[in-house]
Amino acid sequence: MTKNMMIKALSDFFVEHGEVMDLATYKSYGSDAPVKDHMLRRAFGSWNRVLSVVKHRYPVEVPVVAPVVEEKVVEKAAAPKAKVKKEVK
Repeated sequence: MTKNMMIKALSDFFVEHGEVMDLATYKSYGSDAPVKDHMLRRAFGSWNRVLSVVKHRYPVEVPVVAPVVEEKVVEKAAAPKAKVKKEVK
């Protein structure tokens, strides 16, 4: 597997999961990961370099989900009652 093929597979994996992962998170996927982490680190030197190459060759573009706006129910406060003044004699 060439370096370019490894980076393409890694980028597709990141897009599938919706985020760029750190090394610990990537390792947690175990055999589901497309390329073993030690192969990537051997080919590029470090995990930060792997992420840098992914960023430049195949940028991970995650679709932005529009935030759901909830309609707020505004309860009208009761109008203040008119105070009746008592005349003091």
